[in-house]
Amino acid sequence: MRPTSDSLDVKKSLIDSVLAGLIALIVFGPVVGVVLQGYDFDLRFDRVAWMVGVVMVGRLLLSLFLQTTMGQKVLAQFAHTGGGVGVYPPGYRSQIRWIVPVLILLAVAFPFFANKYLLTVMILGLIYVLLGLGLNIVVGLAGLLDLGFVGFYAIGAYGLTMGYQYLGLGFWSMLPIAALMAAFAGMLLGFPILRMHGDYLAIVTLGFGEIIRLLLTNCVGLTGGPNGMTAPSPTFFGLEFARRAKDGGVPYHEYFGIAYNSDMKFMFIYAVLLLVVALVLYVKHRLTRMPVGRAWEALREDEIACRAMGLNHVLVKLSAFMIGASTAGIAGVFFASYQGFVNPTSFSFFESALILAIVVLGGMGSTVGVVIAAFVLTIAPELLRGLAEYRVLLFGILMVVMMIWRPRGLVRIHRIGIAPRKGVAP
Repeated sequence: MRPTSDSLDVKKSLIDSVLAGLIALIVFGPVVGVVLQGYDFDLRFDRVAWMVGVVMVGRLLLSLFLQTTMGQKVLAQFAHTGGGVGVYPPGYRSQIRWIVPVLILLAVAFPFFANKYLLTVMILGLIYVLLGLGLNIVVGLAGLLDLGFVGFYAIGAYGLTMGYQYLGLGFWSMLPIAALMAAFAGMLLGFPILRMHGDYLAIVTLGFGEIIRLLLTNCVGLTGGPNGMTAPSPTFFGLEFARRAKDGGVPYHEYFGIAYNSDMKFMFIYAVLLLVVALVLYVKHRLTRMPVGRAWEALREDEIACRAMGLNHVLVKLSAFMIGASTAGIAGVFFASYQGFVNPTSFSFFESALILAIVVLGGMGSTVGVVIAAFVLTIAPELLRGLAEYRVLLFGILMVVMMIWRPRGLVRIHRIGIAPRKGVAP
């Protein structure tokens, strides 16, 4: 008999807590209890005991809470998370239209009140917004699981450094060229995998990302190998942001007759990056409402039905890969210019996993969700630097909780319904 809110089954809760403690011991024991020290290791049973104890107490309290009336209501919300695309009534207007102007004002005023550290964190967040938006087209809209997206990111970053070193091209010249290079790479990747789906597609794209990283590492004469390459800083109509001009230009502070500020470079990168992100957001918003965007979603839901409706699945897939890759190429240019230096270690598989986590956490196909998730997963590691040993563990726990609580992501996709015309049956 199921216990009511007035009679709690304490025995069941105790059994649940013991089982949770055993699972925590198996999972956390090797990770937390064994501390490597060079070629030796140290056993920390106290940390394991604390963690297992916290898990057991938390599971006991949670089990007791879920047996109450309020807990059963919360449990019902988890059971009815909903799936697919939500539909708003015809004529619905989102409240985001009131929030966007405020966010724009805050974003414009931010560099005037932030220090250098906060400014660099925000720049990194905007770069991951670009990466998340690009992968969201491939995975969220077109339904093509890409685990090697970081390869396009590397193409954009190294495109800037190599274009500067071998061709003398600067930031502004390489920004569109890197986008075209990454799009071309996306087309080359798209052709061989047109017939692949699911796990096979993920394995091939994962191999593509690793091939790019290994080429950058082993082609020492061309890419500098593990030593990396230097990247140029952006200029403003020939004015450089260094204390002394390096590329034959004029430093900005000498031209305007003002004091030198080392943060001006990052403020300029932030301003340009903010404009580019706003442009990409607008273009992506328009694409999702154009026939190509509807074709991506049709491909995601059912490729056979998509082809049966007369859609060219080859062009649909290639367009998703190319547009998503071009966005990653632009992000790579900003990353290289922001760091001033790139090497292959910046483009490991973990970066692809992080970008994919941004898309999954934010919501597959959701633009607003991806923007929020990009900032959360960028700022959170900076706030958790004191817990460097547990950052990956906390990251995994966050993803598990999200898959249970919000399997469709932070922001679910919604469409506005169409009112039936007069004289037409609904």
